[in-house]
Amino acid sequence: MSAILTRRRLLGAAAGAWAAAVLRPARAQSSPVEVAPGLFVRRGLDQDATKTNRDAIANLAFIVGKDSVAVIDPGGSRADGEALRRAIAGKTDLPVRWVVMTHGHPDHVFGAEAFLPDKPTFVGHARLPEVFASSGEYYRRALEKILGTTGETLQPPGKLIDGQAEIDLGGRTLELTAHPQAHSDADLSVIDRGAQVLLAGDLLFVERVPSLDGSLTGWIEVLDDLAKLPLPHAVPGHGPVLVDWPAAAKPLQRYLTTLRDEVRKAIAKGVPLEKAVKTIGRGERGKWKLFDDYQGHNVTEAYRELEWE
Repeated sequence: MSAILTRRRLLGAAAGAWAAAVLRPARAQSSPVEVAPGLFVRRGLDQDATKTNRDAIANLAFIVGKDSVAVIDPGGSRADGEALRRAIAGKTDLPVRWVVMTHGHPDHVFGAEAFLPDKPTFVGHARLPEVFASSGEYYRRALEKILGTTGETLQPPGKLIDGQAEIDLGGRTLELTAHPQAHSDADLSVIDRGAQVLLAGDLLFVERVPSLDGSLTGWIEVLDDLAKLPLPHAVPGHGPVLVDWPAAAKPLQRYLTTLRDEVRKAIAKGVPLEKAVKTIGRGERGKWKLFDDYQGHNVTEAYRELEWE
């Protein structure tokens, strides 16, 4: 494996998805930004995992209530999580009581161990343990090879969400929803009622080509449902720290429906997969950075799903 841990290799080998890149280069954000009172977001780097960036490539957030703090995605490595933990300590003396993992992809979960000294409750989708069991060891070995580290570990969720649940931070309620198969097999979204903001995890990619690791049709349905929420803003899993909602979902909805429709047409015409990966969705090229890197994978995943309709 090269010095860069590309998502294409992970996706092909273990059906993982580490997000893509942005339409225009963005500056690295080392410190979280307060996007709403008590809601802080650290923008991930627009790169794949490297030894230099410590897999700090996903958007991470933390929410401060009157009594405690909740982390929404703890980071892509132990070092990434440690940096987030230091940033939280610089903003509040309140304890971190909750660490929510929006799904099981490496750039969102390997920072969880940094929060063990806080003795929080780790929270995940009811299917997250299955994801960790099937892919976690592969992810760990691949990540350690890239970062040149040892001892990177996953933290199993102690609180599993099946349906909906709430977390009380003290005068501030978070609403968690476990979704059907969509971007991945175990997607959670979080609504911060105090700020009226949706934290969508990788159910929302902004300016960055999405990566498919679950169900294309399921993702379209989940995203359509989320777009109906009467909320003014959202935090995507990758991209700007805060976006207008639901307007920010429209490019992703367009991309996913285009992929679905063009794959269905190709299957109906008997177009072989090796040709389809070179032709499907070309109208989206230029609208998403790293399109050429991940479009082939997305077409392949869509073919596998839709050919059995």
